[in-house]
Amino acid sequence: MTVKDIYDTMEYGPAPESAADALAWIVDQGAKFGHFIDGSFTSPTSDFESHNPANGETLATLSQATQDNVQAAVSAARKAQGKWEKLGGHGRAKYLYALARLIQKHARLFAVLETLDNGKPIRESRDIDVPLVHRHFYYHAGMAQLMDSELPDRAALGVCGQIVPWNFPLLMLAWKVAPALAMGNTVVLKPAEYTSLTALLFADICKQAGLPKGVVNILTGDGAVGEMIVASDVDKIAFTGSTEVGRLIRKATAGSGKSLTLELGGKSPYIVFDDADIDSAVEGLVDAIWFNQGQVCCAGSRLLVQEGIADRFHKKLKTRMDGLRLGNPLDKCIDVGAVVDPVQLHTITEMVAANQEGETYSANVEMPAEGCFYPPTLITGLAPSSHLMQEEIFGPVLVSTTFRTPDEAVQVANNTRYGLAASVWTENVNLALDIAPKLVAGVVWVNATNLFDAAAGFGGMRESGFGREGGWEGLSAYTRPKVTTKALSPIVGFTGDKGPTDPLDRTPKLYVGGKQARPDGGYSTNVYSKAGTLLGQAPIANRKDVRNAVEAAQAAKGWSKTTGHLRAQILYYIAENLSARGDEFAARINALTNARNGKREVDASIERLFSAAAWADKYDGQVHNVPIRSVALAMREPMGVIGALCPDENPLLGLISVMAPAIAMGNRVVLAASEPFPLAATDFYQVLDTSDLPAGVVNILTGAHAELAKPLASHLDVDAVWSFSSSAVSTEIESASAGNLKRTWVNNAQSRDWFEDHSRAFLEAATDVKNIWVPYGE
Repeated sequence: MTVKDIYDTMEYGPAPESAADALAWIVDQGAKFGHFIDGSFTSPTSDFESHNPANGETLATLSQATQDNVQAAVSAARKAQGKWEKLGGHGRAKYLYALARLIQKHARLFAVLETLDNGKPIRESRDIDVPLVHRHFYYHAGMAQLMDSELPDRAALGVCGQIVPWNFPLLMLAWKVAPALAMGNTVVLKPAEYTSLTALLFADICKQAGLPKGVVNILTGDGAVGEMIVASDVDKIAFTGSTEVGRLIRKATAGSGKSLTLELGGKSPYIVFDDADIDSAVEGLVDAIWFNQGQVCCAGSRLLVQEGIADRFHKKLKTRMDGLRLGNPLDKCIDVGAVVDPVQLHTITEMVAANQEGETYSANVEMPAEGCFYPPTLITGLAPSSHLMQEEIFGPVLVSTTFRTPDEAVQVANNTRYGLAASVWTENVNLALDIAPKLVAGVVWVNATNLFDAAAGFGGMRESGFGREGGWEGLSAYTRPKVTTKALSPIVGFTGDKGPTDPLDRTPKLYVGGKQARPDGGYSTNVYSKAGTLLGQAPIANRKDVRNAVEAAQAAKGWSKTTGHLRAQILYYIAENLSARGDEFAARINALTNARNGKREVDASIERLFSAAAWADKYDGQVHNVPIRSVALAMREPMGVIGALCPDENPLLGLISVMAPAIAMGNRVVLAASEPFPLAATDFYQVLDTSDLPAGVVNILTGAHAELAKPLASHLDVDAVWSFSSSAVSTEIESASAGNLKRTWVNNAQSRDWFEDHSRAFLEAATDVKNIWVPYGE
């Protein structure tokens, strides 16, 4: 081909990247790899092969970890953890900096090896993945340096079990390992079975950096290895992968006391309004769905186009699809590489072939003769409820529908069980910033897509998981409070056979939707004083009462849209009204508990209400300092509906300590009052009735916590469940929460001093962080 021919056709010639150094590194290791445990590699056992998905060639053989390997890795990590944490923030920062520098030095080797093993284009691994990897280690070197001064009340969790997927093998490793090490933890990491080679190269880098033995341990193998790590003696599990597996891990860790973060699947909307720059939106969509062959959990796989421009947009998109280049991923001119494995290729093919709706368009591109390749595909004319609009395909397949109004766009975008990411395209910044907070997604990109940085947290909502990776918000997942807790024994009420001192019965009821409600079952239980005197009867709530309370809380969603100033005023008013009846409540608490600290409890309850009111308009988000021309707004949003089993030991203070920060942040709550001493709660709803609190924001149930825990935890319209009960319900709550992967916060039978102000911890648990990226400049 002559220069003239090139100018006439504007075709790209091949620009292959040499694989020689990467293949030489594999050969230098004997093309056989063991596990990396306690600072050295074990003898390989050649149990399975790693293949190049672009041509099917075998790259190396790897070892399947056994139970003994897992135990050895966890023991090594446990042995190393104390010394690693005591090294201090500055000591750890030096090692993290060394890792960052070594990754930079070997950047091309990492990029080529990633492309060989995964099939993604070399341009992506070279220009996106590897730079982000060393950015994470640089960033978290800084976090380690700052930990002693900025997080003085936090400590490392201990040993972290980490399981990463095959779509971003090295980047996901960095997301998990860097913050864990920075905060003083040690790790046992399992890379994906298909793509383990860059993790093993990273192990080699750890040796070069002189990282202490046992701080990083890497085990290879299939899902059975992950199951063994989850079941092992680790303090935390961090998992990135499918929602189905995430659900199993949630159940497996229930009641274990292990910290858990899950970054799971997605079906992210890509919303294009009629005033958008269409050409830019089309180009952004190429990156949103065909980046890494669509094997991206936050891929913009659901295209929502405003009806007036849909035909023009789809026409331009098809033209752009036909210009995409498929082929050898090591060719720097290639846009779309190979699907990771024949199994995944089969899954994609079967899902598209089974679809009978809409119109399917496959890009008019030249397909390679060998390898795991699938053409860029667009399916238009689907309904929001269509199977492919709801299910994650995890391949280069885009599905599309239309909308008419911004409100409809939000409704369609949120019509999914996922909540990982979203993109909004419009030239109207007012519209963009109106839509972004309404989308149920952990990350929203405005006129952009797939923007990531170590300084900005990434993570999802709903069945896309919980927890954040990156930024200040990501550090809480790898630290714990520096407090010593004591075991919490079950607390039971008093018994008796004496009648009431006052025959006039106040007949306490449940408090649902701003009204007193009789229990569905029609039963009540006697509440006695220490002396055996009948103090009253408390209603026994059941699962139908839970249902009614959750419906009332859902109906009060307008509370989440009110201002912090308004919520503060109401909280102050509740405190004022409680203070006016302080002596009465103090006497009631003394009679219920026989502890004689009723006045102290009332005073502390008023103080908690003041604290929550003070924070209501001050618990702010952040503007993250990301290294591009963009504002990354970390906005704190209410969880939604929170179900909480209140502490048994302090019937008024415990309830208010749970309730006040939750509603201060805009949540609605369903509270199960102290089981042995419920009458303080039934008195308290009279205060709520006189404090201008909208109906349904606070709902109060009484009864057995063991009977209320599962209905709350399994209810699909409850977004989070907390338990501070003395009853043994933590395991059941965490297990039942797997249904919609709601957030949980349970005490695992550990006590808490409720006279100490824990408002900051409750504020954090009551909010989720949404990162909204707004690029700027021409």
